[in-house]
Amino acid sequence: MSKKKSTTVNLETLYNFDVQWEELMENEDFLKIFLSDVLENYIIKQRWYGGKSSKLKYIELAEYFRIQQNEEVYYGLILEVNFYEAFYQHYFLPIAFVSDANFANDDRILPISIQNQEGFIIDAVNLEAFRKVVFERILTAIPKDRTRVQYKKSPSFKDCEYESSRYMGMEQSNTSIVYNEKYVLKFFRRIYADRNPDYEMSRFLSEKKDFKNTPAYLGCVQIKDHENTNITIALMNEMVPNEGDAWDYMLKELHKVFSNLEYKNIHVNKLPHTELFERLDIRDIPPQIIDWAGLNIFTKIQTLAKRTAEMHIALGSEFEDTSFTPTRFNGDYTVWLKNRLLYQFQNRLNAVENNLQKLDGLALELANEFLEKKNEIRKRFVKFDWTKLKGERLRVHGDYHLGQILVKDDDFYILDFEGEPESTIRDRKVKQPPLKDVAGLFRSFHYAIYATIFNNLDNYKQSQEELFEAGEILYQYFIGLFLGTYVQEIQDANINIGYQQERIFLLKYSLLEKAVYELGYELNSRPRWAVIPLKGISNIINH
Repeated sequence: MSKKKSTTVNLETLYNFDVQWEELMENEDFLKIFLSDVLENYIIKQRWYGGKSSKLKYIELAEYFRIQQNEEVYYGLILEVNFYEAFYQHYFLPIAFVSDANFANDDRILPISIQNQEGFIIDAVNLEAFRKVVFERILTAIPKDRTRVQYKKSPSFKDCEYESSRYMGMEQSNTSIVYNEKYVLKFFRRIYADRNPDYEMSRFLSEKKDFKNTPAYLGCVQIKDHENTNITIALMNEMVPNEGDAWDYMLKELHKVFSNLEYKNIHVNKLPHTELFERLDIRDIPPQIIDWAGLNIFTKIQTLAKRTAEMHIALGSEFEDTSFTPTRFNGDYTVWLKNRLLYQFQNRLNAVENNLQKLDGLALELANEFLEKKNEIRKRFVKFDWTKLKGERLRVHGDYHLGQILVKDDDFYILDFEGEPESTIRDRKVKQPPLKDVAGLFRSFHYAIYATIFNNLDNYKQSQEELFEAGEILYQYFIGLFLGTYVQEIQDANINIGYQQERIFLLKYSLLEKAVYELGYELNSRPRWAVIPLKGISNIINH
């Protein structure tokens, strides 16, 4: 396998190899052509490719394996993509050979002739025959599979046969296939030398804890690499019929709420406030707020708080499997946390300084406050005294927001346990205070409120400043009601999330961490929205 770039490969040229398809991956001439410009040009155009902001140096074939059933043979490739910035990423690409010239016009990787049969190498997920093989291999998986490519299944996945399969939709980082309109198989595209946390969490919650509000685990595909490490290639879950995700649901509901300001002739400056982080029952919400926003949105937030608490209760009630047993705060965790956050904070400071010219109005004002108070924010991250914390750390969702939650009837289903995209696979499995997930959802509420304002400015008669003020009042009631429900559920189940002051400290800490994390994305992608994390940071440092 050459690491040097060969001359540019012409995709119109037909390459002929006098070997059988089953032996093609052993052919050095094929690998040289395939791994050089052909695959480089193909991979950088894929939605799931995560290295677009870096400069690709070369691709190596780290592993390959056969995915087969009887006479049908496909290859699973694990590609190591090396970058000039001195790091690398691994990607999974299944390939198939097709001879039909009318097939997969948009997803051809290489025109090729194998023993004088002309055709194309394509991404195998385009091929129904391949999708059927994977489904049937999982369905017929045997317990304690010791082979290199391991198909595993849940005891509940039985009494069915392959009927149909289709792409689920436009995903960014993975590729999901819907089978029989009942099951979803997610192929992980960017992969890690470890079991994927999505597989671990999904299996644990549905099989071991019987947590009903997540899609049930049905099976997976794993391979053992040359170092005998288990790598998760695919995860199969039941498909939850739904009306969309909680993000879209919340945007629709919030649009009604903001439209009510005019419809009900509500004066924003007369709306009652509540104390940030004060635990509320639905009876504590003033009639003026209920009259403005309606009861429905608050009952939904109560339900979501209950489901979030139930997820954490399931994750916090394990005493056998050490990867899920609750643990205390300690010095090692504190060092890990501070190193991570101080590095991220410095990165965001640089981003704000370099992008000030893109900001104006409130965003510019808040960005200047962020820079002026940088030492205070840094101190807040450093001031993490684990000896004063009495609560426990658990495995958590890790990337919990409204987009990871499905709405079905009047209930919510939690999915996608892969963790934070910027984090390493090891960091994603570190046990965290469950309030970190709660903070993630609070930031998502804040985003939904501001996104509604930004997306509908022309539809509301109030000024942007008035809408922001109304949004902040609503946000305080949202999180107060959520906390009232969540903390009660958690305490009733004897899950230890610390005393009142500790909970507020951890929430503020996690909210600040999350808002600083968001700031980098907004400054790079949509500076107009940088006001949202900047306002979140301002709320915490001035509270």
